Amino acid sequence: MNQTNTSETINMGHGSGGELTRKLIDQLIFKAFDNPYLNDKHDGSIVNVKGKIAISTDSFVISPIFFKGGNIGELAVNGTVNDVAMCGAIPKFLSLAFIIEEGFNYNELVDIIESIKNTAKRCGVLIITGDTKVVEKGKGDKIFINTTGFGEVHPNAAINSRNIKVGDKIIVNNNIAQHGIAIMSQREGLQFESDIVSDTTNLNLITQDLLDTFGTKIHFFRDPTRGGLGSVLHEIATDCSLGIDIFEKNLPIDKQVAAACEMLGLDPLYVANEGVFLTIADQHIANDVVSSINKFDNGKNATILGEITEMHPNKVVLHSSVGGKRIVSPLVGEQLPRIC
Repeated sequence: MNQTNTSETINMGHGSGGELTRKLIDQLIFKAFDNPYLNDKHDGSIVNVKGKIAISTDSFVISPIFFKGGNIGELAVNGTVNDVAMCGAIPKFLSLAFIIEEGFNYNELVDIIESIKNTAKRCGVLIITGDTKVVEKGKGDKIFINTTGFGEVHPNAAINSRNIKVGDKIIVNNNIAQHGIAIMSQREGLQFESDIVSDTTNLNLITQDLLDTFGTKIHFFRDPTRGGLGSVLHEIATDCSLGIDIFEKNLPIDKQVAAACEMLGLDPLYVANEGVFLTIADQHIANDVVSSINKFDNGKNATILGEITEMHPNKVVLHSSVGGKRIVSPLVGEQLPRIC
């Protein structure tokens, strides 16, 4: 994509609905996301879907907008695609809306849109409608992005907390706490022995493969973004009125991330993730599920983290490596602000 002079910035005229708006949309947005749905240039798009659809919307306000391992554009696509996938659906379409602060560097917008384009292609989704607004300087923070995702529910999917039963195994696909620590380290200017990068990635290819292979024996998906793994596990235990046991020895975490959490006084169970999801599956297929996830680059560290129990309903119990136990409570307050 051709970039303009680096001194060019977004001004209020780009959001006026006039010539500058049309230029921005035609030369940058429509050009980047070229497809038959968007090219009709209507106020919305009309699509054909088969059967049930899953819809999810999210807004992204992360600071900084460019971080180790990604940027706000890539994060926006991955985050919404993953939310649709967690419903047991195959993501197909995205809407895309920008709120841009006056004075924002045009070339940074180009980079973000290029990242959105590449990420959407990797996920297999089309950007089919959207919106762009510009707000006065000081009324925003560089750029905010809203995305809404639409997907066809997989014919083999029965993803619902009501389907979780005693004995089910809880499987996590990858190392936890990467995203939150990557953002915190960059925001605070901290240096670690090795670069810690965000784990932002799309998960829809893994979830589709699991549903293709195991169907209704996969009972639940959830991605622990804000609030981290601990908060999500507590929500699941509460929603299904059962207990959860997890085992510290099985908790996948990079050594550098663990060290950074210790240094910062953070519990990795409550640090945000952007490329991690939980699968709750029938106990008889758990090992096969792990092997299936292992086939993917973002599933090489997949492991059985714990199980569903009838003991201590509505509670999550962590079994420590040294034989102790502790209750995992939901996150209270904001551990890391502006994380996604």
